[in-house]
Amino acid sequence: MLLQHHGGGNMKPYKNYATILMLSVWGFVIVIASFLFLYVGIWIDRRFDTQPTFTVGLFILAIFLSVGRFYWEVWRKKNIR
Repeated sequence: MLLQHHGGGNMKPYKNYATILMLSVWGFVIVIASFLFLYVGIWIDRRFDTQPTFTVGLFILAIFLSVGRFYWEVWRKKNIR
């Protein structure tokens, strides 16, 4: 009730929180993508009996894609300003 926004007013002091929120969301994205790709890699390795080939490969791919997408997003926002 204390923090309700009713349309008008100055939202500028809260702009700094948007950056912190974006960083925390990207942290969750990296962790969730890593675990998802890790699980799929383990499933493929068990299916084809190729441990740890796909597990390691997909885990590294998830980290690379997530961090790359994060940098792309930051670069895009930097060029907008």
